[in-house]
Amino acid sequence: MPQIALLTNPTSGKGRAARLREAVTQRLRYAGLSVIDLVGDDAEHSLELARSLVGTVDGVVACGGDGFVHQMVQAVAGTETALGIIPAGTGNDIARSLDIPLDPLAAADVVIRGRRRRIDLGRTGDRWFAAVLSAGFDALVNERANEMSWPRGQARYTLATIASLPTLAPRRYLLEIDGATQTVDAVLVAVGNGPSFGGGLRITDGAVLDDGLLDVAVVGPMSRGDLLRTFPKLRTGEHTRHPAFWSVRASTVTIASAGIVAYADGERVAPLPLTVSVVPGALEVFG
Repeated sequence: MPQIALLTNPTSGKGRAARLREAVTQRLRYAGLSVIDLVGDDAEHSLELARSLVGTVDGVVACGGDGFVHQMVQAVAGTETALGIIPAGTGNDIARSLDIPLDPLAAADVVIRGRRRRIDLGRTGDRWFAAVLSAGFDALVNERANEMSWPRGQARYTLATIASLPTLAPRRYLLEIDGATQTVDAVLVAVGNGPSFGGGLRITDGAVLDDGLLDVAVVGPMSRGDLLRTFPKLRTGEHTRHPAFWSVRASTVTIASAGIVAYADGERVAPLPLTVSVVPGALEVFG
């Protein structure tokens, strides 16, 4: 009987993950899986639990949002233990990137089917990420959105963006992309292993999870009005037609700029400068 560990973050989605936990557990067990049902005291305890199970179970399944999935990636990256995702957060961009259904029970069925595949991960220092690392205007938006209790989902990021517009200003970045150095003025630089952040905003539209490359996207100087007009196009990828946007694929990129904090999978990472590299096939996933 295949054995998996289901780890739930009870705070994800304002308690949605906790409410789903029993139904997901029953679905998995009814299908014949042996389930170790766990809830950590906090994010660090959950990470410790996941690491202790690597190599002893067939898979670790994360029930929560992108931040929690990001934590579980730290545990299973570079191992033979597969990661499953039950999306129960606000953005769920890692699940979107993997084409995992956003309906939690349908996502549980993906784990039940048992199909696995290897995908790349981005890495900076000892930190792994699955979707997008970004540095720029979005950092302020992320921090503001994280402080908001209403509304849920994409609307939260939209309102946070509007509220942050008074601080919009291009910054000077030094980029080293596969050894070639250049200086650019931009409001945002993003490095995508997957295509989206912020709940389906396809900043690195076209990024492929298993091509052995990262997509580096740069949004150049843009007025507040232009940003407001362009923002809705992030959901479809049409923003890539804007003259202020350009992108390139690379295996390694170093990003430097004063006063900028990088976020990966929606989680605060560290102030710039940072070097980001792709690690092909670093993660096995159900999907």
